[in-house]
Amino acid sequence: MTKTDIAALRENYTKGALDVKDVSKNPIEQFQKWFDEAIDSQLLEPNAMLVSTVSADGKPSARVVLLKDLTEHGFAFYTNYLSRKGTEINENPNACITFFWNELERQVRIEGKIEKVSPEESDAYFQVRPRSSQIGAWTSDQSKVIANREILENREKELLEQYEGITIPRPAHWGGFRLVPDYIEFWQGRPSRLHDRIAYTYEEEHSWKIGRLSP
Repeated sequence: MTKTDIAALRENYTKGALDVKDVSKNPIEQFQKWFDEAIDSQLLEPNAMLVSTVSADGKPSARVVLLKDLTEHGFAFYTNYLSRKGTEINENPNACITFFWNELERQVRIEGKIEKVSPEESDAYFQVRPRSSQIGAWTSDQSKVIANREILENREKELLEQYEGITIPRPAHWGGFRLVPDYIEFWQGRPSRLHDRIAYTYEEEHSWKIGRLSP
């Protein structure tokens, strides 16, 4: 087997530029602009984001989830509240979200605190999910050790029979989280690794300080 020279893997980024004078004064508006461009570029799952959390004893963990709502208040996703990430968020609400759109040579880093969305918002989103995903939320004790896959498949079959022909209610252990940002950084790849980094730091209500960072 031929070993890949990992140290030799590199790309020279040339697809764009980013300057303080060109960005929106509001980072949510700037994110929406980049997000729309990612969608228009027909990227696969442009709403995929890495959510990084930290446990009560300071151990970090990360996983990719899907952004499901974006408002002036923050970035929302849905999950099992009893999962590892749910438990860590309950212990320590400080978290980070990272988007990476490789084809556009762009990255966005978002830091802040995570809070639960309202039960009404969780109910509304749950009811527009595919029925198979609704059953999945009931089937999985997310992050818990199980003996084999058959346990999941048998549980799924039982639930499909139980809820046949009727509305599936949202499980109490499943719902939305929203990261409320206090720091958002936009990264645009540039030649010679002299990348553009524009950072927004929250100062007071509806006020953000904007600055350029060295790459």
